[in-house]
Amino acid sequence: MKKIILDCDPGMDDSMALVMAVKSSEIDLLAVTAVHGNYPVSITSANVLKTLGMLGRTDIPAAKGMEMPMVRTSPSDPFSHGSDGQAEANLPLPDKPLHDKHAVNLIIDLVKQHPGEISFAATGPLSNLAMALRIAPEILPLIKDVTAISGAFGLNKYAFLNATGDTPQSEWNVYVDPEAAKIVYESGIPFTAIGLDTATSFDVDFSESDIADFEASPNREAKFLSNAIQFVRRRGYDAYCTCIDCMAVAYLIEPSIITTEQALVGVEIKDGLTLGMTVRDGRHHHTWEQLPRISIAVSADYQRFLALLKNLVLA
Repeated sequence: MKKIILDCDPGMDDSMALVMAVKSSEIDLLAVTAVHGNYPVSITSANVLKTLGMLGRTDIPAAKGMEMPMVRTSPSDPFSHGSDGQAEANLPLPDKPLHDKHAVNLIIDLVKQHPGEISFAATGPLSNLAMALRIAPEILPLIKDVTAISGAFGLNKYAFLNATGDTPQSEWNVYVDPEAAKIVYESGIPFTAIGLDTATSFDVDFSESDIADFEASPNREAKFLSNAIQFVRRRGYDAYCTCIDCMAVAYLIEPSIITTEQALVGVEIKDGLTLGMTVRDGRHHHTWEQLPRISIAVSADYQRFLALLKNLVLA
């Protein structure tokens, strides 16, 4: 089993990523850390607790993390996940409180307890991990790898057609805290970025039969997903919006679902038209070799992804 810390900003799709991580037999979920992003951290951390309560797994530590980007004010997400951040699911808040440690400190402690073993799954801004690296740089060589929903690399029409940041070609998680993204991208930790190119394909959709199966299931998480699908469809969005962040967890469960390649990528931190862009240097000549070399997702087997997600939700 892979030891995982899931760092997230729920959000309906983060909530579903958490469902996958909890229910997969391939993952040992050591902790869930919440960060600002889709909503203020007071809401995202509460939604972590609500999701764990829905799954009956309040034994998993959940910690509240960074309230703001490292050097900026937090922008408001133009895409609404509903008043509760979970597609109006209105899940009850369990009695179990948040962990008494700040998420950044919990990350540092867990990495030191499990040197070289922990994979970090990030489905929100990278503020918590970046701050952990700043406070305790000694953990840098102790993190096994990072998989993040992060960036847009211009590989296909989805990269910028579905741009989620507030500049024309940025992805939300990077745009919210580009300084944090830059720190993690440049850290040297093995890093896989699943960008909008792969994570927002219109091929990620559910059939009416799938939705009927979710509705018929006794599992609360199945009905949660069905409700989220109907919520985004009513607002004119496609079903992929409910499970963007699930791609990161799916990759950790079954890496062969996603094809990656190495790329030189820089993060733009200057204000203006390109703030938050992840710029891939794919030239044959005169490349900027000083840019960090990371793995980026270039394609995915969406049918296998959907089958994995459905099987875990219904299990």
